[in-house]
Amino acid sequence: CIFQCSGCRNVLINALLCVPDVDECRTVPDPCRGDMLCVNQNGGYLCIPRNMYNYNYRPDPVPPEPVYPDTSVGFSDTFPPSRPRPVEPSYPRVRGTAPCILGYSAAEDGTCNDIDECETNSHHCNPTQVCINTAGGYTCSCSEGYWLIGGQCQDIDECRYGYCQQLCANVPGSYSCSCNPGFILNPDSRTCQDVDECEDDPCSHGCFNTYGSFMCNCDEGFELAADGTTCIDLDECSFSEFLCQNRCVNTPGSFTCICPPGYYVYEDGRSCEDINECDTGNNTCTTAQTCFNFQGGYTCLDPLHCDLPYIEVSDNQCMCSAENPACRDKPFTILYRHMDLSSGRSVPADIFQMQATTRYPGAFYIFQIKSGNEGREFYMRQTSNVSATLVLSRPIKGPREVVLDLEMVTVNNVINFRGSSIIRLTIFVSEHPF
Repeated sequence: CIFQCSGCRNVLINALLCVPDVDECRTVPDPCRGDMLCVNQNGGYLCIPRNMYNYNYRPDPVPPEPVYPDTSVGFSDTFPPSRPRPVEPSYPRVRGTAPCILGYSAAEDGTCNDIDECETNSHHCNPTQVCINTAGGYTCSCSEGYWLIGGQCQDIDECRYGYCQQLCANVPGSYSCSCNPGFILNPDSRTCQDVDECEDDPCSHGCFNTYGSFMCNCDEGFELAADGTTCIDLDECSFSEFLCQNRCVNTPGSFTCICPPGYYVYEDGRSCEDINECDTGNNTCTTAQTCFNFQGGYTCLDPLHCDLPYIEVSDNQCMCSAENPACRDKPFTILYRHMDLSSGRSVPADIFQMQATTRYPGAFYIFQIKSGNEGREFYMRQTSNVSATLVLSRPIKGPREVVLDLEMVTVNNVINFRGSSIIRLTIFVSEHPF
């Protein structure tokens, strides 16, 4: 290359070294994509369709050799004018009269406008690629969500990279995030937020929110049904027959113990206590009668009436005098006693004690059940020389009234005496075992 300066005197001509152009079409691997042809230019290269490359073009004219002054005779004051160098493009030109380079079209005003190959569909991008218009040309690229593999755009599986917090579904060119049951997708479309299901009152009683779910709980006396949300009543009465002393009645969420007539429910809510109708006055006895209370009821005792030859000596005792011949071989006294007994009481059980009130020197006493023990539910056990105990040997079911004549025989061999006394014991057996 020659740098010239005209109109100057005594100017030194410097020769400058120019670096040759690099042919990118040969040195750069695959510089053009698709079916494009690479054409080298000074300082660059151009990608054009192959079908256009067959058109005739005008090559660069060979410039004339420059004329240099003869320096052997010295420098002259003037240089011969240099011929103007035509500037021609170094790329192929399509045959025609259009003054515009490839990729441009001439407008009516003579200017060159870029041709949008993407809009005119004159590009050569693969169906999987996207055409992007550039000044004088275009490029082929992949859409978002795709990458170029082997000249083809293939879908990127974004789910492999953990873009979603919970569930990820890959779709062509993109992905979709979703959440497990109990969560909702946040506005960022990637993370999940717990849903407070308790705000919708899904439980019939109580609700407790958990991470991704919820739990229902029931009030006391209820249990959770199979659906996990509703509560059903527990039948506490079916748990045990001993829950109540008498009868158990199930109620929603609880139970109630009921006692039979003549009883009331005790403070513990389960036991039954006898109502003493004689103390409360809730009885039908007359003023002449005596009210006797027993478990679960009461009875009105008529005034004592002694059959002849017995005479009344107190409100509960009859006596037959020894001076009366009719009293021979009869018990000297008959004492009337009353007691109550629970039905089905456990056995053996000591229920009544009998004792001699008068002791004679040389006498001994025999205790026995004279009458009323046909079922052999009782027997007498002598505990000392002057006392004995009535023992219940078999359970008795009520309601029932048992009258026993308990005899105490007094024997004195010194004076050759034998006599007896009777305790007429009336036992009121209750209907219930309490």
